[in-house]
Amino acid sequence: MALSIGIVGLPNVGKSTLFTALTRKSGLAANYPFATIDPNVGIVDVPDARLQTLADIVNPGRIVPATVEFVDIAGLVKGANAGEGLGNQFLANIRETDAICQVVRYFSDPDVVHVEGRVDPASDVEIINTELILADLATLEKALPKLEKEAKRDKDNLSKLEIARKLEAWLNEGYRAAQMDMSDDEKIAAHDLFLLTMKPVLYVANTDEDGLKTELDMLDGQKPIAVCAEIEAELADLDPADAREYLDSLGLEKSGLETLAQEAYSLLGLQSYFTAGEMEVKAWTIPVGAKAPQAAGVIHSDFERGFIKAEVASFEDYVAYNGEAGCKNAGRLRMEGKDYVVQDGDIMHFRFNV
Repeated sequence: MALSIGIVGLPNVGKSTLFTALTRKSGLAANYPFATIDPNVGIVDVPDARLQTLADIVNPGRIVPATVEFVDIAGLVKGANAGEGLGNQFLANIRETDAICQVVRYFSDPDVVHVEGRVDPASDVEIINTELILADLATLEKALPKLEKEAKRDKDNLSKLEIARKLEAWLNEGYRAAQMDMSDDEKIAAHDLFLLTMKPVLYVANTDEDGLKTELDMLDGQKPIAVCAEIEAELADLDPADAREYLDSLGLEKSGLETLAQEAYSLLGLQSYFTAGEMEVKAWTIPVGAKAPQAAGVIHSDFERGFIKAEVASFEDYVAYNGEAGCKNAGRLRMEGKDYVVQDGDIMHFRFNV
């Protein structure tokens, strides 16, 4: 599954520094607004210690983790919804992503200008959310006349019109669309509106070193992930052993970027199942609740179309019985059919007709 998360924020909050560390790809980091114009794209591994555990059992040729795509998008300013700054380009880029990672400045540095002239995380979040809300209201203003005509011609379209009107009233109250209680049917009807504020959001607090150990206030009802972009940039240049030593010296169990990648994966309602063999141990990304044929289809569409059965062992059993043969001997290797709901960490092998 190709998963894309847009890194957004006001200019000079550390987005590009974070992106560079996150992807180990050189995004342009500069001390002036709109240093990032075209979005940089990078693929990030989702850390999962289970992969190495499986590799220790089967000794594969390689380990392939799950991945998330991060997109470093141009900084946003007040008036972006009306085209200020790089507003139109910003909104077009963010519309293509599955979720939003909003970077908020917590660090103080007089040498790095703040576009609003002060460090105020809550205000920064309000500016960005307001711009996204205003952009969505403009989208609905254009969509409603068309929806009204379609509802008159076909009553089956009435649900789309009703949810659009409800969302317009909700957005006018200053709330993101994702914060409105909706039934499953309403969510389906709202999907085709392509609203920016329907996307799930992660808040990242870009702090200095001291801020990593400080309890941060909630932002927009969520606890932000504390990350020091400068430290993460230093970690990105170290080999694993030196990086571990550096984290230990800071009193940190894992890097902020490890937490971010894992939280992004969780935010999108995703989980991993594994395949394990001599060639590779690999994590495959599927939605929580996916059934066995859908999981097979992530490997190849032919696997889903011709699905017969899946051989399944839980991660815990696979480790406890030292691999597939041990699970089979212990009666812990199961045959599952089309209705099996895949569990996080399952080790799977598919049988299918070509």
